[in-house]
Amino acid sequence: MAGGVHESAVVAPGARLGRGVVVGPFAVVGDGVELGDGTELSAHAVVLGPAVLGVANVVHAFAVVGGAPQLKRADGELQATLVMGDRNVVREHVTIHRGGGGCGTRVGHDNLFMVGAHVAHDVTVGSHVTLANGTQLAGHAVVEDHATFGGLSGVAQFVRVGESAFVAAGAMCERAVPPFVIVQGDRAKVRALNLVGLRRRGVPEESIERLEAAFRRLFASGEPMARALAAVDRSDPYVARLAEALERKG
Repeated sequence: MAGGVHESAVVAPGARLGRGVVVGPFAVVGDGVELGDGTELSAHAVVLGPAVLGVANVVHAFAVVGGAPQLKRADGELQATLVMGDRNVVREHVTIHRGGGGCGTRVGHDNLFMVGAHVAHDVTVGSHVTLANGTQLAGHAVVEDHATFGGLSGVAQFVRVGESAFVAAGAMCERAVPPFVIVQGDRAKVRALNLVGLRRRGVPEESIERLEAAFRRLFASGEPMARALAAVDRSDPYVARLAEALERKG
């Protein structure tokens, strides 16, 4: 689609638009916003600053990207920037807030935020992440690459969700979610290895087999976690990352 700003859109004088940017009817682009080349805002989409969006992002109707964080205090920290990478799709009624203290909000590349998902202040989202409808990420949460969330799931403040983890629909995560696993329930518990996600990502079969062996030792053997971690063969890089995450506990 050729670039252009609809006559009914509101674009602040301090906004910067790249080549081929589309701003649809009644959309709003605030001061301090940078939209990368080929980014498209549908009708009634809102992007507020300070915020920097990379190339080819799509923001659908009634989504708000870069809104002020939901905090009781009101000080200069509320101006911490939202930085979003490339080719992210933000569906209807999604809210992604800028930082409210700390490092600011950071979003990687090629993510899908489905209807009604919420990304709070100072959250870090990696790349190739999918948040299904109504997923809620509280402030300072960290989501690593290739994680997937079922609808109406939630992550508490400061909690980390590991790479290629699958958070089942309705799961409430108050503790760190290890990489490569499926968690489910309120409060979420590890249920299985995320074999579907690993294969879709293209993880080699030999690594998946080693992860399965490590998973059985760590989560199904009944051994104390410290002893199981000491016994796991970490020669495979995926197994090593799983073990390191469990040792870190956050």
